[in-house]
Amino acid sequence: MRVIVVGAGEVGRSIAANLESSHDVVVVDRDGETVEELTYALDVLAIQGDGTRLETLRQAGLDDAGLVIACTDDDESNVVICGAAKANGETFTIARVRRRTLLETWTGSEGAFGVDFMVCTDLLTAQTIFRISGLPAAQDVKMFAGGLVRMAEFEIGPNSPVAGQTVQEADQYDSLTFAALFREDRMIVATGDTRIRADDRIVVIGSPDSVTGFADDIVCTHDTDADEVVIVGASEVGFQTAREFEEHGFNPRLIEQDHDRARECAEALPNTMVMENDATDAEFLAREHVDEADIVVAALDGDEKNLLVSLLARRLGVDRTVAVIENLEYAELFETVGIDVAINPREVTAEEIIRFTRNDHTEKIAMVEHDRAEVIEIEVGPDSVLTGREIATATNDLPDGVVIGAISRGGRLVTPRGTTVVRPGDHVVAFVDSEVLDEVSRVI
Repeated sequence: MRVIVVGAGEVGRSIAANLESSHDVVVVDRDGETVEELTYALDVLAIQGDGTRLETLRQAGLDDAGLVIACTDDDESNVVICGAAKANGETFTIARVRRRTLLETWTGSEGAFGVDFMVCTDLLTAQTIFRISGLPAAQDVKMFAGGLVRMAEFEIGPNSPVAGQTVQEADQYDSLTFAALFREDRMIVATGDTRIRADDRIVVIGSPDSVTGFADDIVCTHDTDADEVVIVGASEVGFQTAREFEEHGFNPRLIEQDHDRARECAEALPNTMVMENDATDAEFLAREHVDEADIVVAALDGDEKNLLVSLLARRLGVDRTVAVIENLEYAELFETVGIDVAINPREVTAEEIIRFTRNDHTEKIAMVEHDRAEVIEIEVGPDSVLTGREIATATNDLPDGVVIGAISRGGRLVTPRGTTVVRPGDHVVAFVDSEVLDEVSRVI
């Protein structure tokens, strides 16, 4: 399929890199240097031009395109690009936007603007922050099979009870599958004999209750609810995060320095305490007992500010810090200096869009460790290598690096074991090494 990606920022590049081996990808960007660099870096056709012009889209092969993805940094441009593409034919269009109001207008008008699917970056980021906040030690959390299955990645601390145990010894849960461990630069597919070490990052798949139970056990605490939530910065991400917590029954505190923005948020967020102050003022933070917070979310405009606030919160004794970062290259740095979780909105957005480029059986995907692996949900068809066979036998025909993590059958969770027989129509949630993803997608 020909895929036109308009906008070669982090989102566009991530999408293009993910699709270059399986699709005919054309990337359009206004910046000549970016286009030249892309030509050498990726196996795509890169074109310099304005994607809002029909002439440019046609030059990119619009007439033959099956999918147009508009992911520039400008909401209006993205909507115009999709409208122009849709007016030219039956191309499926995806627009990335930052403003939630645009998403609400599009949703309320049944697909207005010629946009078939709209992704709101800030809302997705806020939802990701909320999901991660609910699980202690979690680095990433995703839901599959309509909420029946949860995937989570955890960092194992030196005092964790499972540090030093084998996977078989740690597996004390009815419906949990240990999928893989990331140890420094290595990925290890989990087997019963795999020994878990401190500082490993472990990926598990299972029922929400089992994943929550595992999270509670590995941090040795029974008080795992993030009741005291402080959000620093009323950026759109900060605002949406406060709203997300509100909608789930929390009463977060939101710190914003700008008077007008603070007042605007106070009026829009009835269950949030909005405090107007500089979040880097240590005396203010101490006076407001921010040190007693279970979690502090740094959502200011600027990576350096978020790093500073997060470090200050850690120094005050806050249990957990989550920082929003714009530059993905900073993610490792943030986590190295002690920030618990760094979330990049562009990576979250790319993941959501890439789901639409997969074959018809792929229901949902989650990238793991910056696209080193993926957790995918696939509806099994009659021709799948899994259909009608026991998992222990069927997986012999799959490449290394695949773990069947969970099965949803008629709205019921089935925890896969070696003797489990997969049926047509089952939704299989599997961990897959990115290097074998194309091969697995063809046969599963």
